[in-house]
Amino acid sequence: MASIPLKKNHAARRPGRKAKFLGQWSMFFRQFVKHPGMIGSVIPSSQALVDTVLDDVDWDTTRLFVEYGPGVGTFTQTILDRLHPEAKLIAIDLNLDFVAYLEAEISDPRLRVVHGSAVDVRRFVTEAGFRQADYVLSGIPFSTLPEGVGEAICAETHAVLRSGGAFLVYQYSAFVRRLLTPIFMRVTERTVWRNIPPCRTFHALRDEALAQAA
Repeated sequence: MASIPLKKNHAARRPGRKAKFLGQWSMFFRQFVKHPGMIGSVIPSSQALVDTVLDDVDWDTTRLFVEYGPGVGTFTQTILDRLHPEAKLIAIDLNLDFVAYLEAEISDPRLRVVHGSAVDVRRFVTEAGFRQADYVLSGIPFSTLPEGVGEAICAETHAVLRSGGAFLVYQYSAFVRRLLTPIFMRVTERTVWRNIPPCRTFHALRDEALAQAA
């Protein structure tokens, strides 16, 4: 399903940082109340968490970055701030309100917001004119997904990543590790304490060494 065109006139009025934060928090809280199983926390991610997850990305070589569940764009904007001018970001969300919010708030030609499931990531990547992604980021709460959906998302993510690409995941439980370890070459885990609540991060690397050996 295509994304929703809803653009604001940014030249006419740009909200201050405080107003933007309050707007983001209000939207985030409303959606958490409506869809608690789709959102991992009532509070948006801290900048410390964002930096920890994204600091290992090779921004100079990245040409396609994919984000699952961008929400109000806490990670999205930082990704765009660091992304190469010629690269693209595909943000995939099942929540139409978040899709509309992102399209209204972020005006950047490198961003493509789509309404749909992460299970269909390969289709969205193909429709954007790419064959594979360099990195995929996810904050989807895997422990609350219906049976089999988490496994399917991890399998499709592995398939869409280039050799040596990485799946970056942040979660409030260790549940996702059991889904990552069977299919990714190496999975490293860290805890970010400067976040409410403290958050686990996972860096799952696709089999670069095996692909090169083959």
